Amino acid sequence: MLGVQSKKSWKTRRDAKAKRIENVGGFVSGKVIPTDKIVEALEGLIAPGDRVVLEGNNQKQASFLSAALSEVNSEKVSNLHMIMSSISRPEHLDIFEKGIAQKIDFSYAGPQSLRMAQMLEDGKITMGDIHTYLELYSRLFVDLIPSIALVAAEKADEEGNLYTGPNTEETPTLVEAAAFRDGIVIAQVNEVTDDLPRVDIPGSWVDFVVVADKPFQLEPLFTRDPRHISELQILMAMMTIRGVYERHQVQSLNHGIGYNTAAIELLLPTYGDSLGLKGKICKHWALNPHPTMIPAIESGWVDSIHCFGGEVGMEKYIAARPDVFFTGKDGSLRSNRTLSQLAGQYAVDLFVGSTLQIDPLGNSSTVTSGRLAGFGGAPNMGHDPRGRRHSTPAWLNMMTEDDPLARGKKLVVQVVETFQSSNTPVFIESLDAIDVGREAELATTPVMIYGDDVTHIVTEEGIAYLYKARSMEERKEAIAAIAGVTSVGLSHSTKRTDKLRKEGLIALPQDLKIRRTDAKRSLLAAKSVEELVEWSDGLYEPPQKFRNW
Repeated sequence: MLGVQSKKSWKTRRDAKAKRIENVGGFVSGKVIPTDKIVEALEGLIAPGDRVVLEGNNQKQASFLSAALSEVNSEKVSNLHMIMSSISRPEHLDIFEKGIAQKIDFSYAGPQSLRMAQMLEDGKITMGDIHTYLELYSRLFVDLIPSIALVAAEKADEEGNLYTGPNTEETPTLVEAAAFRDGIVIAQVNEVTDDLPRVDIPGSWVDFVVVADKPFQLEPLFTRDPRHISELQILMAMMTIRGVYERHQVQSLNHGIGYNTAAIELLLPTYGDSLGLKGKICKHWALNPHPTMIPAIESGWVDSIHCFGGEVGMEKYIAARPDVFFTGKDGSLRSNRTLSQLAGQYAVDLFVGSTLQIDPLGNSSTVTSGRLAGFGGAPNMGHDPRGRRHSTPAWLNMMTEDDPLARGKKLVVQVVETFQSSNTPVFIESLDAIDVGREAELATTPVMIYGDDVTHIVTEEGIAYLYKARSMEERKEAIAAIAGVTSVGLSHSTKRTDKLRKEGLIALPQDLKIRRTDAKRSLLAAKSVEELVEWSDGLYEPPQKFRNW
């Protein structure tokens, strides 16, 4: 018989949470924190050394809460371990300057990438890891479980039920990770009301709400003005449609947010129609609601779009097209960054993206010298998920051997001009990311997409069909053949070009029956934002900075 042992508590986390909530009982009634008490509330609810997940994805920002966090007394709140998908606002790094936070795990730091690199060099930040979005979200449920979640929503009621509207994005994932492990969830909202259009997050998951002094920051990051699409980008779009989408029968896909992919979207109703491809390709999308998709939607190309987030000005258009978008009964979009990342990883045939640097083997990164940008969701979608088991014509078309155990492969396509607008070469001998990773003392080099995952590279010179390469040497030759007059391209012997073409490892525009002189802006279904509005029958309401009429 075992001796009598002292009884162990199995609810220490829950008890600790209750004590923290008692700290703010003097000025918080129910779940609503007075707006002018938010800094004091954070000082009472957050303890030194806490893991704090702050909503700051690449579009929606919990800007009121991040500003408040930067104002807490560092003698009361310090040594925080911050977890953010996107480091986008100045105060995201101010909290490190002030000693409030010490360590960071993140996915993307585009707007703050230069400052981030400098602060790392100065020893003001301790680096955790640079993650893909899904990787970061997954760790919230394993070894980065947050003590505090600071999120943003459109509206709340007195019970804490949240309406996130068209920009739900990552909010449910961040809240769930904290709420079900006795963390504290605080949501900033634009208003508290008794009449919510729908409940996106139940109040039982939420501890406190606070009405922000102004609406949360929301950027139109996915809007590309067709006026800025060049004829070179139109040429690459034509090659992608003809030499990738048509050739491999791509029906489900994700597009990046550059002008290269905007050109593809605007060519579907014109060039795509001329090829008789409507109903055969590009039917199902995991995609933010790009305004440049409007002509393809209106022309009947698109069956469905599931969105990572919303886009400013697209609200009325989305509400009027429930056959295409995932919407609630109120008409507003139900986006979900986590689920759409999963869809983009496993469910689509193809991912098309771009990058800043590509090495001779096809490895790529947006982390360049002096700029620690991270890479967000591209690595999630830009790789072949070997757990996939469902087949599609495009996936099966990647099989290059007759073997009963052969498997298909996801198409991962990089569309790049050989030189950036600053005349900086995209194709280089060695990625800057190697040196940046070493200087930042990262355990691994911050590669965005590994070369062995890339199946195609499209440049203004042609297409490299890398999935056909039988050796690393053939892979290097195919990439060099379409790398233009970069150092990588100049290493290629033009005598090898015809052999690569005959073997199907590369295709030049003429091989695809495309004349360079046909790549004109007149092919675009819409040549300006104003024409996008006309295509939408006036439902698309672009932000003022995109209005030039």
